[in-house]
Amino acid sequence: MRRHHSNAWNVWNYAALGALTLVLFAGGCKVGPNYKTPSAAMAPSFKEQPAETPPPTAPGVGWKHAQPGDDKLRGKWWEAYSDPQLNGLEERVAVSNQNLKAALAQYTQALAAVRQFRANYFPTLSIAPSYSRTSVSANRPFGVPTKGNPYTDLVASGTATWEPDLWGNIRRTVQQARANAQASNADLANVDLSLRSELAMDYFELRGLDTQKQLLDDTIQQYQRFLQLTISRFHGGVATDADVAQAQTQLDQTIAQDIDIGVARAQFEHAIATLTGQPASTFSLAPAPLTLALPTVPVGVPSELLERRPDVAAAERRAAASNEQIGIAIAAYYPQVNLGGSGGFESSRPGNLFQGPGSLWSLGGSATELLFDAGRRHALTVEARAAYDAQVANYRETVLQSFQDVEDQLAALSILNQEAAAQQLTVADAERSLLISTNQYKGGLVTYLQVITAQTIELTNRRTAADITTRQFAASVQLVKALGGGWDTAQLPHP
Repeated sequence: MRRHHSNAWNVWNYAALGALTLVLFAGGCKVGPNYKTPSAAMAPSFKEQPAETPPPTAPGVGWKHAQPGDDKLRGKWWEAYSDPQLNGLEERVAVSNQNLKAALAQYTQALAAVRQFRANYFPTLSIAPSYSRTSVSANRPFGVPTKGNPYTDLVASGTATWEPDLWGNIRRTVQQARANAQASNADLANVDLSLRSELAMDYFELRGLDTQKQLLDDTIQQYQRFLQLTISRFHGGVATDADVAQAQTQLDQTIAQDIDIGVARAQFEHAIATLTGQPASTFSLAPAPLTLALPTVPVGVPSELLERRPDVAAAERRAAASNEQIGIAIAAYYPQVNLGGSGGFESSRPGNLFQGPGSLWSLGGSATELLFDAGRRHALTVEARAAYDAQVANYRETVLQSFQDVEDQLAALSILNQEAAAQQLTVADAERSLLISTNQYKGGLVTYLQVITAQTIELTNRRTAADITTRQFAASVQLVKALGGGWDTAQLPHP
């Protein structure tokens, strides 16, 4: 009995030693190309970034050069706008938006795939206990009656199978799954950034409409006073009936414009409700004009976009995953090795089931090499290389697009800042022109038509100024989005 135990122990020792040798051998061999991050077009600085930072008091400042320790956006970038209501809405996106939940589920699925493929590093173990009570026929052909018939058969056995990673196939599969999981995580960050920036833009558009409505409300009160003045002058014989009709028309037209603001405002309010996971019928925002100060946005240098844009990181990770597929395809040219073993105990009585004479075992291995496949492996390798080239091209295009996005918004902010300053002068000129025309009309020097013309010009320019302010905030949010919104590749997980 002792001898059987010693033999079985030696066999398992040899098997363990052989398995360890294979593991060491496999760890040093991995066919296929090693991944290197693809090169991408780069510029030393942004073209549209002004050469000098304007003074902090400059109207409409929406950009600045990065300073030491202040060269990156922060995680909750929306807090830079100092609007508590916007902050509250942004916090609801993470817990309520269904698109974000779907992206999170896809990332969780990608993590599970990594764990699934990583399990292939290890042997598969199984146990198969069995019990049977058998009676053999004494009249079977060529049979001899079995002494002690019927008999009991008790078996307690297990099996182990393992495919050693000789050519790196499993390692590359795991690395591919890991890269895909990181790309999925970057996709999640990109969805989060897109949703939050869309919410901020919708919010500022809505507040811009509130500014327009407040402007029209004030103008309506002003036009009502003008109408009363014109009616009084008409009763005094100074003004004509046509003057009264023109004043009434001007008032009614402005009231219609004021009502029309509600259409677009309702749509933005409904969009905000959806982004924050609330039914549009139960959500509302009280009117409040856009009176916030436009914050500065640290821009940095173009090379930082490779680290700060989640869509760029996702494209780069997918290129890495495609590179691993090339190695997987090449590994198919090499033999497939499988090792297996089984062992256990068998007896007719439970009492001596686990004694030495009842032991049983087997060890074995196999190697399979495909000799002819009509070019299938070659085609798969060519396909994998082409897929990698496509992902590299996608990555480089994403980098170029990221540069364009930043340049577009830098240009928009710079031009809008200049336009806002010019428009403020225009508004001042229009107000002065209206004051002169009103005084001349009261003195009987001009007709009421000239007053109406001055009123229309003044209202149009004030609405244009309000619209430029809204566009500045929208461009500021778009610049934050183009810069990655405070995200960086250090946040990528390492599953």
